[in-house]
Amino acid sequence: MAVRVLLVEDDAGVAGALAESLHARGHPVTSVARGADALHHHRAADLVLLDLGLPDLDGLDVLRKIRAVSPVPVIVLTARGDERSVVRGLRLGADDYLTKPVRLAELLARMDAVVRRAVARATPADSADDVVRVEDVEIDLGARRVLVAGHDIGLTTKEFEILAVLAARPGTAVSRQQLMDEVWGDAYLAVSRSLDVHLTGLRAKLDRPGLLTTIRGFGYRLGRD
Repeated sequence: MAVRVLLVEDDAGVAGALAESLHARGHPVTSVARGADALHHHRAADLVLLDLGLPDLDGLDVLRKIRAVSPVPVIVLTARGDERSVVRGLRLGADDYLTKPVRLAELLARMDAVVRRAVARATPADSADDVVRVEDVEIDLGARRVLVAGHDIGLTTKEFEILAVLAARPGTAVSRQQLMDEVWGDAYLAVSRSLDVHLTGLRAKLDRPGLLTTIRGFGYRLGRD
């Protein structure tokens, strides 16, 4: 499937080589070097590849601004691999985070997985009124909304998807591997840290200690003993 890619990269050499490789595999690419241009063009893209070291805006600020108005899949592709940047990127709504240099085959696989998940999210559920309630937490799987004590807690896409997997099996232990497979599509080793980041954010927003339980050495369960 051809994917319209917005490549946000200020290094002309890197941008040119990557755009050429993606074009050769059937993906139309629009390249921009500035964050302001990314904010202007992202609506015409199926996927954004976002560098963080941009000349006018920090890439994380660009990500935050895009995520405030659009669910377009964003893969951060950057040399900035420190823990703080990775955590911030994921919490701001990046669908994936890759550190340069990255192998083209892995990038293409990640792109495919991210786009497939986006298509699945956009497809109406068979049961749009499917609501799971656990204590005072209401998880509306069709509307992709979570209420705690009647208040919408504003989960990110990944936080919701993790909770939805657990909510589909309330009271049942779900392995870490299964959770990563269902949310990310493929349980890459690098995803493990992403899962931890999103689980931390999810627990903080739920603010219900003990409701989302870690089962040591196995996985997680939604619901108390």
